Amino acid sequence: MNSCWISPSYFPQIKASILEPKTKIQPISSKPDFSTEKIESFLPFNVKSITSTSNPFVKHCLKLRQNSSYRHSHGSVLVVGSTPIREIYSFQERVPERPITLDCLLVLDEAHIHDDLNLQSVRLVRISSMVMKKLSGLQSIDSIEMIALMKIPSTFHSVDDEFLEEDCSTWFKNAHRVLVLDGIQDPGNLGTLLRSAMAFGWGGAFLLPGCCDPFNEKALRASRGASFQLPLVSGDWLHLDAVRNHYNMKILAAHPANDQKPRRISRLTRDFTDSLADKPLCLVLGSEGGGLSERAKDSSELVSIPMTGEFESLNVSVAGGILLYMLQPENHKDLSSG
Repeated sequence: MNSCWISPSYFPQIKASILEPKTKIQPISSKPDFSTEKIESFLPFNVKSITSTSNPFVKHCLKLRQNSSYRHSHGSVLVVGSTPIREIYSFQERVPERPITLDCLLVLDEAHIHDDLNLQSVRLVRISSMVMKKLSGLQSIDSIEMIALMKIPSTFHSVDDEFLEEDCSTWFKNAHRVLVLDGIQDPGNLGTLLRSAMAFGWGGAFLLPGCCDPFNEKALRASRGASFQLPLVSGDWLHLDAVRNHYNMKILAAHPANDQKPRRISRLTRDFTDSLADKPLCLVLGSEGGGLSERAKDSSELVSIPMTGEFESLNVSVAGGILLYMLQPENHKDLSSG
């Protein structure tokens, strides 16, 4: 991850209010509730630097990085490196209606901070190289000069069965194109897919059971901050069916053309994507090892990517990138004009 300085414009005024972390899956019928535990319980205001890896705040941050349930119970995430931090705050500047809360910025003790860096609203703590290495989880910290402690964004929803179908309208601001991940366990693949969905203008991602945490350290690294930018919903098929019914969506699922079972599988072509240009879509991608679940196969129209080579299938993040591009909201215009 390349090191780079963050210009003042990347640090807009941060909201002072402290959101409360989720303790469990929350019903969408009411606004998600968060606990009132504040960062000061781990890091007193008078602390300006940390040199020991046994510091209670370092232990807290380490558990946030390593443990998904701890992360979600506190509603906080560690974002390692200036590049994803810059990506997140660049997005915040472009889309101010989706506020992102930064609790603390941990900066390597010898790293230079520009005098004009706008940090009035951000608590800054210097840390030793030993602490930086411990918190980053990386063998080399040559390119790592800062770590941000951020709140899980309000655009993330984890839902249970206590919801109303009309509540789906609060999950995605734009549901014309929604990526659905079916048991994607590899955080690198999941993060890459979220980044691609963001790049191609998709409205959000729906994570079915079996997916890894989108705020996992490797997923965050691969997504380059997309986990904070793209609306995300974690739920099951009950909730996905509600989304489909509410928005009258068609569900497509990526599947190899050489399936042994007699199934109708459409080919990903220009004519195929043009025919779906105005139709709201969910695109389901299955895990690399297990592929699509039987529920996904039965509930979706299957589509395959034409390949002239001998390989049976593509890596899910590669296949997903192709499909996300071909089916992106405005892509039919670009294709037809080219």
